[in-house]
Amino acid sequence: MIASTAARPLARRARLGSALGFAAWLAVLAPATSAVAQVAPTASEIAAYGGLHAAAARGDVAAIARLAAADPAALNASDARGRTPLHVATFARKAGAIVALARAGAALEALDDDRYDAVTIAAVAGDEATLDVLLALGASARQVTSRYDGTALIAASHLGHVGVVHRLIAAGAPLDHVNNLHWTALIEAVVLGDGGVRHQATVRALLEAGASTKVADRSGRTPLELARDKGYRHIIDQLERAGAR
Repeated sequence: MIASTAARPLARRARLGSALGFAAWLAVLAPATSAVAQVAPTASEIAAYGGLHAAAARGDVAAIARLAAADPAALNASDARGRTPLHVATFARKAGAIVALARAGAALEALDDDRYDAVTIAAVAGDEATLDVLLALGASARQVTSRYDGTALIAASHLGHVGVVHRLIAAGAPLDHVNNLHWTALIEAVVLGDGGVRHQATVRALLEAGASTKVADRSGRTPLELARDKGYRHIIDQLERAGAR
């Protein structure tokens, strides 16, 4: 479960309220209100940055090399929200800065205060180019991230970022990881998707990669049952062809 702002997941979860029932709805809503996820640096924060954070934000490769050599510990220093220079460069889509930071020794797996790593930040943004850079540098697609104990693949599946989903699958992302809402990537693509072309393609990619159709949500409902609940005909057809029950 993931959000670029608080509004999008809350709106989608609201649509689940009547289907889930009041008690289950409260259980789902509680984690969504605990934090605003995927918080990029604001313009005022960027203006106040110094050192490696400032160099990362503007993509200044030469400055990154100079500053990292002078103070290696600063590579993994955090701002007020736990964002390292690598997080900042990822939000800013500064590929050169990401490479320079990684080569200088920045931790690719670092988590910010909301427990997001650079891979998940790029995945949520649908930023395939930056994700490619991170994965090529050795960043992991397997890391558990977010307050939902999810993965970048779950986040991308929720949002229907099909290109990202394909890249994460190729990088070894766990297909059937269950987050603390008891949802997998396949379940999120159904219950938090809109049933449209992007989410149909996401479901197809997950099924072709071997994602389980048997892992159920906390109420015991399978992806097929959930798709039927939402009336997503094309996704229902895909799941049935895959042998789902």
